[in-house]
Amino acid sequence: MSPNIVFILIDDLGWRDLGCYGSSFYETPHLDRLAAGGMRFTDAYASCPVCSPTRASLMSGKYPARVGVTQWIGGHAVGRLCDVPYLHCLPSNERSLATALRAGGYQTWHVGKWHLGERDTWPEQHGFDVNLGGCGWGAPHHGFFSPWHCPTLPDGPPGEHLTDALTEAARQLIRERDSSRPFFLNLWHYAVHHPIQAPEPLVEKYRAKAARLGLRDEDALEPGEYFPCQHKRHERVVRRRFQSHATYAAMVEQLDTAIGRVLQTLQDEGLTDNTLVVFTSDNGGLATAEGSPTCNAPLAEGKGWMYEGGNRVCQIAAWPGVIPPGTTCAEPTTSPDWYPTILEAAELPPDPVQHVDGVSLLPLLRGESMHRGPVFWHYPHYSNQGGTPAASVRDGDWKLIEFFEDGKQELFNLRADIGETNDLAEQETARRDQLAAQLHAWQREIEALMPRKNPRWLPPGPANAAEVDPAEV
Repeated sequence: MSPNIVFILIDDLGWRDLGCYGSSFYETPHLDRLAAGGMRFTDAYASCPVCSPTRASLMSGKYPARVGVTQWIGGHAVGRLCDVPYLHCLPSNERSLATALRAGGYQTWHVGKWHLGERDTWPEQHGFDVNLGGCGWGAPHHGFFSPWHCPTLPDGPPGEHLTDALTEAARQLIRERDSSRPFFLNLWHYAVHHPIQAPEPLVEKYRAKAARLGLRDEDALEPGEYFPCQHKRHERVVRRRFQSHATYAAMVEQLDTAIGRVLQTLQDEGLTDNTLVVFTSDNGGLATAEGSPTCNAPLAEGKGWMYEGGNRVCQIAAWPGVIPPGTTCAEPTTSPDWYPTILEAAELPPDPVQHVDGVSLLPLLRGESMHRGPVFWHYPHYSNQGGTPAASVRDGDWKLIEFFEDGKQELFNLRADIGETNDLAEQETARRDQLAAQLHAWQREIEALMPRKNPRWLPPGPANAAEVDPAEV
């Protein structure tokens, strides 16, 4: 029988937020064990530094700019440049991964965050037989503790944490499955997105740990420049220099424990050997705003930025008998790759109707050598975290970023400079121009929208007290 697929997507989890990726403060024994039994990707990327575009790319196999979802749905900001229009849903004419798998005989279940449109584009409209927790929300509107008043998930007992409720819903689906057919479980947790909330005993554990290690939040947070977007231009970017946020650490451990329960259910049901488990994040960790709960160092910046901290994510895949245990993969990959990878793993033919930008990673999963080719990004928006409109390409060890406000290009050799501290654009001009030509050709091919100058821009800083309504520009 074709393998079961469990795809676990975490919201805002940073590249360094797992023990197996180098965190010495957060504790993630279950995910560390999953990595030890499968493949850990060191150079995996989300297709966008914010959530909805990455989610659209996972479901469609396309880059966000081709789908038309280039900003987190509901987001709008202006600065030196105006905003760019984008679709506020996953279009109904996209043949989703769930639709393709259901046509191939799979049971299809979505559990958790969706954030790809309102009711007429919820998961059940995109090929899922079951939808528990998926709606237009980008975060729990009433917090992580029940009652959460989610329109697609019953409230739990008072005080139950949403991460635990979604986990139990997923486990129940596995136990009550039709054993004659494979299943696709799309488990997209709301954690570790804001609001940062976790059970108090776990929070206290990490308060004590931080105190024992001499890690103080007041030493971790470093105010920086003023935000470039108009609606936050009087506020400063605040960067976290090291991991020490007790509540965030508790959320990470709680999530790890929850995923461990799902993996244990697979084992109890005798399904582990015939299940492909994929674990990844929708963008980099939140490190420069909104409390800056994590730190992505040595990567630069975080969620909302075009630097590595915004797009590079932790990614683990396990499939006994197919993926060699205890392996690492340094080949750059991106979110749209999972659409063709999962279809090939399920022994289903590529969809003749649906164009995909992704490349099947199955050879890599089998331990074979493979060059995936260049990876692209196009984010023509201001983020809430300090990032400005930009595009980027990585090809091999080299990465070019082009910023839309002034056209500046930055070039980095990521193998030698993972922190993007040494801009080589003026020394490696031929390589810079070659990558820029690749990026521009790709943007033309996907008909990427570009932002225009904002005639009502006000410079950031404390002296500019006059307010401007972003909706007016």
